[in-house]
Amino acid sequence: MTSPLLTVEDVEVVYESAILAVRGVSLTVGAGEIVALLGGNGAGKSSLLRAVSNILVAQRGRISRGRIYFDGKPTARMPTSALVAAGLVQVLEGRHCFLQLTAEENLITGAIGRGSDRAQTKRDLEHVYTLFPNIAAKRKLAAGLLSGGQQQMVAIGRALMARPRLLVLDEPSMGLAPIVVSEIFATLTRLNREEGLAILLAEQNAGVALRHAHRAVVLENGEVASSGTAAALRSRDDIRAAYLGFGHGADQKRTTELTT
Repeated sequence: MTSPLLTVEDVEVVYESAILAVRGVSLTVGAGEIVALLGGNGAGKSSLLRAVSNILVAQRGRISRGRIYFDGKPTARMPTSALVAAGLVQVLEGRHCFLQLTAEENLITGAIGRGSDRAQTKRDLEHVYTLFPNIAAKRKLAAGLLSGGQQQMVAIGRALMARPRLLVLDEPSMGLAPIVVSEIFATLTRLNREEGLAILLAEQNAGVALRHAHRAVVLENGEVASSGTAAALRSRDDIRAAYLGFGHGADQKRTTELTT
């Protein structure tokens, strides 16, 4: 058995030394696996992802207990830049594109962070444009003129330019039209299937997440409430009622259409 690519052991996260946002969470992400974090607002999803990427300090937070390992190495003293160089790359909630730079210039910033040379950058740009043809057509436009969906594709493309082994995504579907969400998740699934990219994503849209993930962890009030394979969670009445919008007596055919 190979070790997981990411291991989170009994992690607690606090803000301002007073607000406990994550309580004793443990999970793993294996190489080539998609794992979803589910839960509503305030469940602790974003805090856990910030802990994984070592960016809690920007929000005046810290890990108060537990350990995180990436590729078998403890991450507590690794700066975010070192994690990116090692292959752990996050796409933050809200996209955070450089609005006055062109779409292509935004993508190139991902290559700069990795230290790619000109030839590598060119190859990686073409790869991103193959994955996201809409961005290829808009490459010379300022990111601020792009739609929300196109900005999300740029943000994901920028992360891909760093050649991640583990891509960490915080609410990739937020504020986007269903057709755009479907396109983005289809691309993520393709990257996982064809290139073995491991993905850890936080999502409120449980229906979409459970269609594409291999496993999922449900957080409530900062703690793990449930976990298991995506297929097993999709079949549970309590998960359907709480996160998929169906009660215990909901029409089975409609549930199956949305969750398979």
